Amino acid sequence: MPRVKRGKIQTKKRRALLKHTKGFRWGRKSKERAAKEALLHAWSRSFRGRKEKNRVFRKLWNVRINAASRANEMTYSKLMGVLKKKNIKLDRKILADLAKNEPKVFSKVVEFAQK
Repeated sequence: MPRVKRGKIQTKKRRALLKHTKGFRWGRKSKERAAKEALLHAWSRSFRGRKEKNRVFRKLWNVRINAASRANEMTYSKLMGVLKKKNIKLDRKILADLAKNEPKVFSKVVEFAQK
């Protein structure tokens, strides 16, 4: 039985692997074994990072809403409670954006919630 040469396939595999490690430091961008190891960690951490980013942004939105609602003589917790009772379905991202970019509209929302 003739032997099988895997040159093309192996090169293709290596190139695909090293394409993902572009920009990594030291041998992790060019040495196959180190690159494979680096990618295992990088991909698991990127998943965690995406979840972490959402948590960080939610905290920021809460702070912005709280600051704007206090300017309108109401606390964050009271505002969110009233909005929930009145069934006003504005999420924190939208409320924070209104508080930052459209303070007059935000104060109208607070005013409507207080009624």
